[in-house]
Amino acid sequence: MSAPSDPTRCPLCGQSNQCTQADPTSAGQDCWCFAVPIDPAALARTPPQEIDRSCLCPRCAQALPPNAPS
Repeated sequence: MSAPSDPTRCPLCGQSNQCTQADPTSAGQDCWCFAVPIDPAALARTPPQEIDRSCLCPRCAQALPPNAPS
């Protein structure tokens, strides 16, 4: 059995995913990802056990290179 995922971390890179739904101080607000297109290749790389449990970070969701501004 694997360790539970951290809903505040991107399952692809481990950085903060900036998810407002995982942040107790912003409970009830829609996450930033509801308003932007998510790269299908990034979704395909997401481990199945993380789908609907952890948001991707903006950089991974948009398939940006590591040094590009998000």
